[in-house]
Amino acid sequence: MIAFQRHQVPILRPGFRLQWEPIQNSHVLLYPEGMVKLNDSAAQVLLLIDGERPIDDIIDSLSGRFPNVPGLDEDILAFIEVANAQHWIKIC
Repeated sequence: MIAFQRHQVPILRPGFRLQWEPIQNSHVLLYPEGMVKLNDSAAQVLLLIDGERPIDDIIDSLSGRFPNVPGLDEDILAFIEVANAQHWIKIC
């Protein structure tokens, strides 16, 4: 069950920071209690979460970059739902 609408804007929660970590050779999400190593797909979504773009714009941007990926919008929505449930992001 999705607890948000596509016009809503996601933001990183306070205390969370997304950055490239050369030692991990990947993007990571840092927070006071630890770190989450992200796969490339998750990083691509989180890199677009800037507190200004609505979910629809994030989907449109990634769909434009990866036009031949079937079901991309559903994958993005599923990841946003997981990130929200994990309290990495907040949906405004």
